[in-house]
Amino acid sequence: MFSRIARPTISIAARSLTTSSQNNAKVAVLGASGGIGQPLSLLLKNSPLVGELSLFDIAHTPGVAADLSHIETRARVTGYMGPDQLNAALKGCDVVVIPAGVPRKPGMTRDDLFNTNATIVATLADACARNCPEAIICIIANPVNSTIPITSEVMKKYGVYNPNRVFGVTTLDIVRANAFVAELKGLDPARVNVPVIGGHAGKTIIPLISQATPKVEFPADQLSALTARIQDAGTEVVKAKAGAGSATLSMAYAGARFTFSILDAMNGKEGVVECAYVRSEETECKYFSTPLLLGKQGIEKNLGLGKLTAFEENLVADAIGELKASIKKGEDFVANLK
Repeated sequence: MFSRIARPTISIAARSLTTSSQNNAKVAVLGASGGIGQPLSLLLKNSPLVGELSLFDIAHTPGVAADLSHIETRARVTGYMGPDQLNAALKGCDVVVIPAGVPRKPGMTRDDLFNTNATIVATLADACARNCPEAIICIIANPVNSTIPITSEVMKKYGVYNPNRVFGVTTLDIVRANAFVAELKGLDPARVNVPVIGGHAGKTIIPLISQATPKVEFPADQLSALTARIQDAGTEVVKAKAGAGSATLSMAYAGARFTFSILDAMNGKEGVVECAYVRSEETECKYFSTPLLLGKQGIEKNLGLGKLTAFEENLVADAIGELKASIKKGEDFVANLK
């Protein structure tokens, strides 16, 4: 018989998706009924760091919440549906994760998503500013290169913007880089760490293979092909799904990994480092992803770009123009909001 005594501890063996400490953090997922939101909420429900899980979407959330609430882990789950319940979903939240938005379809760029997702993110950021202004905000909704400036500008309008507490979740780029490098070198992917800097779209995604641990080397042609695959990995999934969606399961994993790192740091764990797209002075771009030391209040220290190879310096130079344009697009969107 499958007895309760014999039941193994549920864990996701890779990296930091399991935690030994407990906390009572209230975490909201905005867009909880979607392709990313549902598996992300499942992973969060499994964590001892989450005391309360507040799920919001425009449809189906009560069903998702009821389903998750039957799982034998400690987090309490509540579902909220529709604009009238958004404020209630956010009250008292410590961390807000936002995967809401429309997914990419074949032939679409992340920029094609801009008009729809920009409005969604601005609306949700407005609600966060009013209901949980001190919460850590983690934006998954694309295009992240623009949705983080949008979130920041909305928070500024309410006088509650804290650049150390607003994050663009680029963790999927790191997860992919780790997986692809491990595959090529025959390594355990859970032990590979490749920093990825810049932004979260196309050529703005800059994997720093030279800074990978363990140290790996590739001939120039293989390095170029690997870099291109990491940059275009989202399109790889969109094409493979043939119109049925974009990266949802891997994004949910990456979103959970980042959220658990935030919660671990808030809970006092030291030495927690993740890359994320944040307000930055590391380059001439106002926002830039780099490795960050996380702490109880969000960003404790920006660890910067580190030592780059000539190949990586060229990648950074090539990304700057596109990043600046995406940032301006986000800022202009908020400036023109009525």
